[in-house]
Amino acid sequence: MPGPGRGPRALAAVVAAVVLASALLTGCGRPAGPVAPGAGPGEEAAHGVRSAKGPTHTAQLYRHWGLSAPLPAPPSPPARRLRLPGGTPLPVVHRVPTRDRVVFLTYDDGAEKDPRFVDMVRELRLPVSMFLTDSVAGPGYGHFARLRSVGASIQNHTLDHAALRGLPYTGQRAEICGQQNKLRARFGIRPRLFRPPYGTYDSTTLRAAADCGITAVVLWRAAMEGDGGLTYAHGPGRLRAGDIVSVPSGEPTGLSLRERTTRLLREIQGRGLTVGRLEDYV
Repeated sequence: MPGPGRGPRALAAVVAAVVLASALLTGCGRPAGPVAPGAGPGEEAAHGVRSAKGPTHTAQLYRHWGLSAPLPAPPSPPARRLRLPGGTPLPVVHRVPTRDRVVFLTYDDGAEKDPRFVDMVRELRLPVSMFLTDSVAGPGYGHFARLRSVGASIQNHTLDHAALRGLPYTGQRAEICGQQNKLRARFGIRPRLFRPPYGTYDSTTLRAAADCGITAVVLWRAAMEGDGGLTYAHGPGRLRAGDIVSVPSGEPTGLSLRERTTRLLREIQGRGLTVGRLEDYV
């Protein structure tokens, strides 16, 4: 027989052991915290890992993508979009006239569909603009739907990537309006911004784009090459506030889209700049 006062404590210990064993057998020993309804073991395990890592893990994400420091948060966007040079049916913009220490990342065509680029955009919260050509991106629009779900915007880069300058109005309108219709059918949007293939256009291009609902033609001042180097259309040979950067996709040789983006982000940081959302300004 147990000594005085030990009987209730011993009984409580036995009951606690039985309850713990029952919880483990029935699966109640899973990570604490809310789990989405219907989530399977994999999702619950991932939830547990995320909960364990917490804010420190989030703060270190930039290192995963090859950066030595996090990107500075962009300033609050202007209350109204900036006034762009007029005098034509549509404004044509190479860089944004702003004093905000931001540059704008734009990606052309849609040939490269790396799922890890979606992760990069999401984890670094990159406000990128994707100028899509239907004949290039069309077979993989699901990839761009995922990009859009993590904050990328979808814009117009024609149906077939034809050089527009010199084509008749009907042909140019078909290329631009045709892609407007494709993107509306696929994403439920009609883009406001248009980039002509190869950056070539004429007054007919501007008239056709305006008739298709476009509000600005977006070119670039800086372009990234396959080896990660930057070239400049005009002005100083360095990034500066307001620059629009064009990053072509599907380079046959050289660095991947993720690697080029990492090099570009390092250059942006080195110039004391960060990444802004083009659609907030144009």
